[in-house]
Amino acid sequence: MAIASTNTNSVQTLGRRLYSDDERARRDATKWTLVQGLLAPFQFVVFLISLVLVIRYLTTGAGYEVATLSIIIKTGVLFLIMVTGAIWEKVVFGQYLFAPAFFWEDVFSFAVIALHLLYVFALLTEAMSPTGLMYVALAAYAAYVINAAQFVWKLRLARLDAEARA
Repeated sequence: MAIASTNTNSVQTLGRRLYSDDERARRDATKWTLVQGLLAPFQFVVFLISLVLVIRYLTTGAGYEVATLSIIIKTGVLFLIMVTGAIWEKVVFGQYLFAPAFFWEDVFSFAVIALHLLYVFALLTEAMSPTGLMYVALAAYAAYVINAAQFVWKLRLARLDAEARA
């Protein structure tokens, strides 16, 4: 893992690099890197739209059905990016999940998935009121934002590491 110093042109490496030379070559050669690069911003757009719809419902009481549909779509996109991300991790690191370079991001991803599944379960079983469901969705979305920030930070560290080694 690398940590950026105050000078953004240099990187201090603590422990293992994010990618070995072979891993970097596999990352750059696989189509799954492009798939992840397209799905991540798409998921973020779906998240933003859904967030607006959830907040609209919570503030006005209107639009429950469209907010619910948006959460289901967000959950589907989350599963898609998780599955394709696991394939990417297998190609690059040789294991489907919990490669050392992305261990904590994967751990937190499961918390994000668990919260989304809690929403779906509560929706299907009618275990919560519509308002309660929306608050579960907001908790899932807060966890998603943290997880997305983890990945963005890790990508930044990888970029800084590559620049320092060039």
